[in-house]
Amino acid sequence: MNMFKTTLLAAGLVLSASVAVPAFAQGKIVAIRSNDLLQQSPQFKDGQDKMKQEFERRANDLQAETKKFAEDAQAFQREAELLSSADRARKEKDLNTRKIDLEYKARQFQEERTTRERQLFADMMEKVKIVIDQVAKEQSAVMVVENPVYADASLDITDEVLKRLKAAK
Repeated sequence: MNMFKTTLLAAGLVLSASVAVPAFAQGKIVAIRSNDLLQQSPQFKDGQDKMKQEFERRANDLQAETKKFAEDAQAFQREAELLSSADRARKEKDLNTRKIDLEYKARQFQEERTTRERQLFADMMEKVKIVIDQVAKEQSAVMVVENPVYADASLDITDEVLKRLKAAK
């Protein structure tokens, strides 16, 4: 009985393989190097420039505010013993309030930056995907494999996609 099951299973595998092979024989599998697309596409470079324009000034302002806070905190530590207890308590409270405010601004900045990066990346990937689809269809591809360990150069469509992305700029 076990031999019958084994034979039946083997026959099923041969039959399924013979059905699947003609489907892949009608087209080919192509490869894409996504890291090269990200590093070389003008759309990605434009996204980086937009991010820099949108967030550079705020990052510099936040950095300057952080530096000023650190200087004020050091000055307070040096002068704390010379101040009256009321002045010391007032300055300490002021520094704590500034610290909380600064931490909030930093978190808010990082969240906004991350959200914007995701948005720009999604927009860029949508454009890139359209070009990849076009090139793959023109080459009668049935599948696009991203970052394969090995792919013959004739199956790699990265350069063609980059060429079209640069032309679309």
